[in-house]
Parts: sequence; C-alpha cells; structure tokens
Amino acid sequence: MKKLWVLGVGMMMTVAGMAQQLSVATFNIRLDVASDSPNHWKNRKEKVVSQVLFHQWDVLGVQEALPNQVADLKAMLPAYGFTGVGREDGDNKGEFSGIFYKKEKLELLASETFWLSLTPTVPGSKSWDAAITRIVTWAKFKHKKSGKIFYHFNTHFDHIGQEARRQSAHMLLQKVSSIAGNTAAIITGDFNAKPQDEPIRIIVDETNPLHLTDAKVLSKTGHYGPVGTFNGFGPKGKDEAPIDYVFMKGKWQVLQHATISQTWGGRFASDHFAVMAVVMLGK
Repeated sequence: MKKLWVLGVGMMMTVAGMAQQLSVATFNIRLDVASDSPNHWKNRKEKVVSQVLFHQWDVLGVQEALPNQVADLKAMLPAYGFTGVGREDGDNKGEFSGIFYKKEKLELLASETFWLSLTPTVPGSKSWDAAITRIVTWAKFKHKKSGKIFYHFNTHFDHIGQEARRQSAHMLLQKVSSIAGNTAAIITGDFNAKPQDEPIRIIVDETNPLHLTDAKVLSKTGHYGPVGTFNGFGPKGKDEAPIDYVFMKGKWQVLQHATISQTWGGRFASDHFAVMAVVMLGK
C-alpha cells in the first residue's frame, strides 16, 4: 500500500510539473511581399498556423508581421490572444513584433511597446545608424494554474546599423531589468546576429549582471534540428549559425530546445525557421 501511495504521489508531482511547463517559440514569419511569388503569404499562412497548432506553443513571439498577417493569424488561431502594435505609428501601421499566447493557459496582465531609439516612447522613432524603425513588445503574464508571473519580451534588431545593433543590445538588457526586475523573463526575437557578432556577445556577457542566457545552452536534452535559423526559402538552411533566439532571465529550467525546419513539398512556412523551447519556471 505504501509503495502505491508513493507511486501515486510521484505521478501527481509529474502531472503537476507538466502542467507548469511552457512551450515558447520565436518565429520571423516573413512579411507579406508580392514579389515572393510562390512563397507569397497567401501560400504560406496555413503552414505557419499548422506549426503553431501542431507544436501547441503557449507563447509565441512573431517578427515581420504586417497588419493583414496579424489579422489572418488572429482569425486562424482563435484560442490565442495577441498583444502588440505596428512599429511605424504605435497602432496598426508597419511591422509588428507581437506576442500570441494561449488564453486558456495564460492571463495577460500588462503589455507595452518601446522603440529601440534614443526616444523609446516615441512611435516610429529610430536613432544611431538604424536602417529601419525597430521595436520591442513586452507582456506580463500569469500562468493560471500555478499563479506564477513571468514576462515575455519580443524584438527584431536592425540588420545594417552597427551602432544601432550595439545600442539596441544594451537597451534591451536595461529594459528587461527595469521592467521585469527580479521576475523571470523570456526574450525572443530575430536579432539579425550570429553568436559571434557583437549584439549577441553583449547580450550573453556573463560579466554583466544584466546578461541573458541562450535557452539552447540551458537545455537538458541539448538541441534538436538545424543550428542555423535562416533558410531564404531555399532547399535547405543557408547559414550554419542562428540569428533567431530564445533567451532566458531568471530561474528557468529548459527541458528542450529545437529549430523547426518542416517543409511541405520543399516549401517552407517562412524564410526563417521557428525556434522553440520547452521551459519550466523554477521556485
């Protein structure tokens, strides 16, 4: 009888642990561009949605999502809430770096967007040598079953301006610290930078108390799938190194980490692969 009781308690603890797991992903879905021809959004949106539904991501940061793409995903993912604004006007113009989340599992407590510029509260602003307006959208969530609170920051760094990329990395660390404080945070995005590039070296610099940690490094089961995350709609990944990341801040356990490289008859859902991690918030 005692053995059965211990077994029952163990099973309950396992189920409770699974209930507190979160599946997190970042996905640059490629903006809607007519010149993409066979890879146009109208031919890809079902593929993007099918990945979300198959992997059952609890929280998903998307990049390059234009207003019509956000509208499509909202309509096709009714179980998900969404938060975010267009980067050009702080409303519905330009690309979003928004966050989708499972409404049944997570409660949205607060959300805002800031601009990666010298005037972060001014919509549409850009600074330094940035080629394009860039933003960070953040959300504060409560995990409904456990009551645990965490933050999710989602971004898309500039692809050209070296100073902008350097300053964006520093600003991201400062903002995560000032907004989330000691509360655990997930940071997702297309950073347009490989691990050896300056923005990523700044972000993961362990000599800086504000640093973040790549979820891949923390994964208890290593990494699954390609290492590179950009495919360019080609027959295979173009790079051997990632530019899309899931970073962690705080007491997280990372159970799994993967790059999702599914194809449909040789066609990709986007010119980037989604990157995901299965995580658990520690005590």
